[in-house]
Amino acid sequence: MKNKLIPITFLQTPTDKSNSINGLKRFWQKVYPIILNREKHFDNVWLHACEEEIFTELVFCLFTPQSKAVACWAAVNELANKNMIFSAAAIEIAKTITPVRFRNNKANYVIEAREFFTINNTIKIKEKLASFKNIYETRLWLVKNIRGIGYKEAGHFLRNIGIGKNLAILDRHILKNLKIYGAINEIPKTLTTKIYLEIEKQMQNFSKKIGIPMSHLDMLFWCKNTGGIFK
Repeated sequence: MKNKLIPITFLQTPTDKSNSINGLKRFWQKVYPIILNREKHFDNVWLHACEEEIFTELVFCLFTPQSKAVACWAAVNELANKNMIFSAAAIEIAKTITPVRFRNNKANYVIEAREFFTINNTIKIKEKLASFKNIYETRLWLVKNIRGIGYKEAGHFLRNIGIGKNLAILDRHILKNLKIYGAINEIPKTLTTKIYLEIEKQMQNFSKKIGIPMSHLDMLFWCKNTGGIFK
């Protein structure tokens, strides 16, 4: 089955060098329409995407650790265009996703996830994701059951499919900005589960304190540092 992908573009935004809370709020107001547009896109994925599209988002998040998001999405699109996501062997996938770091391991992760979510030769993922009582249980289940998915990747995936708005996606951009704005005291050398969850709570508290939603805060920090929003 050929996979139909929802197009994603890199939305250009003005950059901002202000490190004050008031400056951050002003920048949020400036880029608010762009962030809201992207958030609506994520919401529509869950509402309207088919099982294969949801799984494709998982593949993207399996690729992203230590690789550039834009390159990973390009790799996903190449797999989709060649009708490989749901049929190709790991070795074929690895040969195709050359921009993705650790591509042999990640190709194997795709195969394992594909087999895990296949029931009667059909991908079934949405019903399982919707079966938990809250998004934190959903994330934990993904971390425990899908090899190659940690807390960051699980949060990224759930946000991208429109059901993980209050989860933190703690990459270097987010951690750097959390420290700049005083939400955390220091950037940890390693992110254990305990530390990840502690920082997530601190980010949630910071979000409430300054009145910027968690889902917007994540994209806002990306805008501020990179001049755009991707996935």
